Amino acid sequence: MVKQMGDIQAENVEIEKKMREVARSLLIEKEVDVIIGYARGTVPLSSSPIFIKNVEDIDSLIWDNLCYVNLARYVVPPLTEFVDNEKVELKVGIVSKGCVARALIHLAKEKQVDPEKIKIIGIPCNGVVNRRRIEKELGEKEVLEISVSNDQVIVKGKDFEEVLPYQDYLNELCKTCKVKSPPMSSSLSDVIVGESIEISSVEDDFSDLSEYESKTPEEKWEVITELLSDCTRCYACREACPMCYCNLCFVDQNKPIWFGKTSEMSDIIVFHLVRAMHMAGRCVGCGACSSVCPMGIDLKLINRKLEKIVKERFDFTAGLSLDVMPPMMTQKMEDSEDFMLGEH
Repeated sequence: MVKQMGDIQAENVEIEKKMREVARSLLIEKEVDVIIGYARGTVPLSSSPIFIKNVEDIDSLIWDNLCYVNLARYVVPPLTEFVDNEKVELKVGIVSKGCVARALIHLAKEKQVDPEKIKIIGIPCNGVVNRRRIEKELGEKEVLEISVSNDQVIVKGKDFEEVLPYQDYLNELCKTCKVKSPPMSSSLSDVIVGESIEISSVEDDFSDLSEYESKTPEEKWEVITELLSDCTRCYACREACPMCYCNLCFVDQNKPIWFGKTSEMSDIIVFHLVRAMHMAGRCVGCGACSSVCPMGIDLKLINRKLEKIVKERFDFTAGLSLDVMPPMMTQKMEDSEDFMLGEH
């Protein structure tokens, strides 16, 4: 649905107001010890995670279309503090758009998050702007101010002002997202406060993959190679991902050594493909990996293809319910085995 003029700006004001009301209530009622949310970034085109323990700081919470970080990243391992010389796990309220809530739900199924220790402060996400795409568009121009108004992204700097169409600079995964608010179910009724939606499954036509899937294997390989050609293996995508919580990542292991440490294309592709296998049935489509990439690489194609494979073979979408186990954590005799035959 195309938004009407002025809708985005007005929505952000309303989302921010309701989010602060819920967060303030949770702290006052002592239902949580700390609130994790978004604050103004120190530079334009950014926002910053914020941890709030005092009610008077609640007005520092913001919501705008640059809140790209998946805040679930900050609760694994659990937040703790010492009380009377004893380490105590804190109860945490987390500002959650749909993908953040889905990450928290999936992390709970992987026993990384205790649902009794969190409150999901639900908000209805209206999309995140891809800041890296804007930076590439502007080149060396320094951005001093950015705002979203009337379905336009207005970027200002010294001696210039650019007006960009909002839909054109929206995160690609936001365009296909079907879960804008936290998904509610009976097992989550005591966990989710604020906005939520009743949803048990996601129907997705994956039409955005049609062009890629129409190509020959050789052409597909060219697309992937081109996509990853600028990768420097800085691992920013890994660090931003809420599902990458291993104490020792496979890329850092030396027994066994999975691939070389060079900047050769073969090593770069092995890193991304092995990481993709680790994300199968776990990616929640938040796009944080693409938002933080300093080279502006959008991993949407790989992530969406993974999502489609898992949906078609196991009828599973990550992070919708505490009651449905992920395909990589369970086994059924009727599971399809055609994956062993490969795919063109």
